[in-house]
Amino acid sequence: MATTFKKYLESKGLSKGSVASNEKSLYYFLNWCEIENQEPENTTHNDLIFYLKHLQKREIKQITAQKYIGALKHYFAWLISRKIIESNPAKNVDVKGVQRKQLYHILKKQELESLYENFVIPNEETDPSKNQNWFKAQVLTSKRNKAMLGLMLWQGLGTGELNNLQEKDLKLREGKIYVAGGRKSNDREMKLEATQILDLMEYTLQTRKELLALRKDGEELEALFISNGTGKNRLHNAMTYLMKKLKEQNPNVSSAKQIRTSVITHWLKNYNLREVQFMAGHRYVSSTEAYLINDLDDLQEDVNKYHPF
Repeated sequence: MATTFKKYLESKGLSKGSVASNEKSLYYFLNWCEIENQEPENTTHNDLIFYLKHLQKREIKQITAQKYIGALKHYFAWLISRKIIESNPAKNVDVKGVQRKQLYHILKKQELESLYENFVIPNEETDPSKNQNWFKAQVLTSKRNKAMLGLMLWQGLGTGELNNLQEKDLKLREGKIYVAGGRKSNDREMKLEATQILDLMEYTLQTRKELLALRKDGEELEALFISNGTGKNRLHNAMTYLMKKLKEQNPNVSSAKQIRTSVITHWLKNYNLREVQFMAGHRYVSSTEAYLINDLDDLQEDVNKYHPF
């Protein structure tokens, strides 16, 4: 059983760590079933409530209990796939009192657009530092960062997706960009906005080549965005610097995740759930639904502002 359940979890795109965690959580449940002299395949919704009470008596933290139930949802789904049972008794079992995910301050649409419009690129003719050795590199990286920012604001790309983009993924003639899927995301092709195309064009035709020439290793890279970094997180320093500049523009900016959350939240106001799921690259619609709470909080803020009583 262990081998086939493990393969099932792997087929769902779970990481090695998540697979191991789910297997361990299932072991606790099977051990409990043995003590209670119960067949796991005959588990009912009420049985799982008793199991939760058992976990509470052991003073298991609620967030850990939630992970245990999550593993059982996978387990019973696996049994259904093997036609051993017909329904998932864990489907509607939720652990109460678990703190929800951290919510971000949602930046207004005008605030997001302003970040791009007011993004400063040093002037090569008038800047006081134009004769400094480092100045040319600063101009080039600023142009690169603005190109990345546009993809964050209009296509909702996250740091990892920017890091993984290849030069061939940008299709300027078609006005589109291809975003490859990952362990937790689906691939998609997205339309570019007219506002960002000129900056992307300048970056790919000129800036990127000059950045490549500045690299000491002289290596030809397939990555769309060039930096001096190496490894999986090549753009780590670039993103840190970009966020610093954006915070100088708008103190309400906190992180790249906040920007992506703001973009997706605004999408949910204009598109249906499935459309936003595709645009965000979410593998599961539940991931998209999690952003609805931000929309509700934004609505509550407006209610408090305009209807305080």
